Amino acid sequence: MPLHLTPGSTRRHFLGHLGAAVTLSCRGEIFAAADAGEELIAILNDTHIGAQQKADSNIPRHLRETVDWLLKLGKRPAAVVINGDLALRDGQAGDYTNFVKLIAPLRDAGIPIHLTMGNHDNREVFYRVLAAEKPQQPAVAARHVSVVKLAKANLFLLDSLKQTMIAPGDLGAEQLSWLGKMLDAHADKPALIVAHHNPRLGGDPVHFPGGLEDSEALWQVLAARPQVKAYVHGHIHHLNYFGHQGIHILNTPATSYVADPKTSTTGWTMAKLSDTGGIFMTHTHLPDHAWNGAVKQLTWRS
Repeated sequence: MPLHLTPGSTRRHFLGHLGAAVTLSCRGEIFAAADAGEELIAILNDTHIGAQQKADSNIPRHLRETVDWLLKLGKRPAAVVINGDLALRDGQAGDYTNFVKLIAPLRDAGIPIHLTMGNHDNREVFYRVLAAEKPQQPAVAARHVSVVKLAKANLFLLDSLKQTMIAPGDLGAEQLSWLGKMLDAHADKPALIVAHHNPRLGGDPVHFPGGLEDSEALWQVLAARPQVKAYVHGHIHHLNYFGHQGIHILNTPATSYVADPKTSTTGWTMAKLSDTGGIFMTHTHLPDHAWNGAVKQLTWRS
């Protein structure tokens, strides 16, 4: 059952201006009239779905509520990216089976879903449960990577899983070489790099030890290519924005849980992309949280 879905007909959902903060009930119009100059994507991460979780417990309920919210949008996203740590702890088969059931309504609605690997995932088990996700000829050996070509940007989905249950991540020389070649072959649009782990630069040093070990090597690939505009990650279960050498770094909130509810909450991100930048709106499962409806407007480097 492939999750890298493309609807049967070519379908682009172009969104207008983002409205004010909204709750999960989706009351009123979230987006204004369609604007052919913009495109919407949804970013989720750290879903941490387990095999034995009760349906009404917080973690699966948060993902189910997010899926329901996305389905109620008047204008569907061009892509939903779920950026790593799909599984609860160490990537058991039952975790992925339950995960697939929870996101099935998106698949059934014909919304393209794209998945990456995090440190709580197990690549081999993932491929056993989702056999169609494993390419016959992998672009990078033992890595789950892809390029998603949208109207307003190309998404480069990387695999930063170094070892299951080991917090730091890495990309490796082969994946970095592949990335450089793919960026050069797709230089016609803004490039957004998507990986689970945070880079060890341009951000909060407290989280660097658990981040991407080969961050400097990655940035040598990215900074030299002006089409690269942003790097999107999860892993930290928090929300903030940084930058390094002109490239935006977006730390997006977890769908599942947070370490300290006094400083963080759960949610997801909606990105409205244009040729020159992006508007990133945070939505939270707590409708009264300060993050709910928070907007960050980014301009792409030239």
